[in-house]
Amino acid sequence: MSDASDSAVNASGRMLYKHFTDFFGFIGEFTSIGYASIRRIIAGEISVPDTINQMALIGANSLPIVFVTTAFSGAVLSLYTSQTMVQWGVGNLVGGGVSLSVARELAPVLTGIVVAARAGSAIAAEVGTMKVTEQIDALRSLGTSPIQYLAVPRLLALVIMLPILTMLGDVVGSFGGYVVASSCGVPSAAYLNSAQLWLTPYDVVMGLVKTVFFGAFIAIVGVQQGMAATGGAAGVGRRTMNAVVISMILIYVSNYFLASIMFGAKRPGF
Repeated sequence: MSDASDSAVNASGRMLYKHFTDFFGFIGEFTSIGYASIRRIIAGEISVPDTINQMALIGANSLPIVFVTTAFSGAVLSLYTSQTMVQWGVGNLVGGGVSLSVARELAPVLTGIVVAARAGSAIAAEVGTMKVTEQIDALRSLGTSPIQYLAVPRLLALVIMLPILTMLGDVVGSFGGYVVASSCGVPSAAYLNSAQLWLTPYDVVMGLVKTVFFGAFIAIVGVQQGMAATGGAAGVGRRTMNAVVISMILIYVSNYFLASIMFGAKRPGF
């Protein structure tokens, strides 16, 4: 019994140590890739054709699901809000509440999650496949930096495209809320007037600023996990899954802190 207990304790200790080292290893690699990418962007070491190609891939592939997600999320929010507020006699406030929620939280976070699942997984799978087939080593042997060739175009593409997708999500989500609110007895003019009164440019801009951070997290995590892939196709699959999970965690955690900074105090002009 004693030997079995000691063995279990040792196994638990080794597992804890592995998780501990993996965590700090990830932090180091994430920071290193992010710093190297930003430094090269500042230095102007950018491949414009590769960046445009990545922007087209991310935007075209993500747009339909972003529209569907934000439209129905805005519609569901409006459904619950309209039913309650109409009963209380304050249905004229529905437009402001829905539009504010969509611009501040729903569109930025849901767009980030959708793009993390779609583009983040694609980045990790592509880079991971290059890693296990030794294409990244071939790049280094040719004097090409993997950071410049792989990370920089994807980082720029996500930082640019995610706010654009979110802006479109703002419009679609608010429109979805408008349609449902109208069907629940909220006058169209009251919905639009309330949205115009409550929603300020500050809310929209700060929601878009959050997505710049989300896009950077998705790109860096995708490249980092891909470059850490080992063990063939199975290893690439594990790293792809890790990239999506880690990106989502970073989006949710950073969203709280960014929202606290941006919206925790009194809004300008509110």
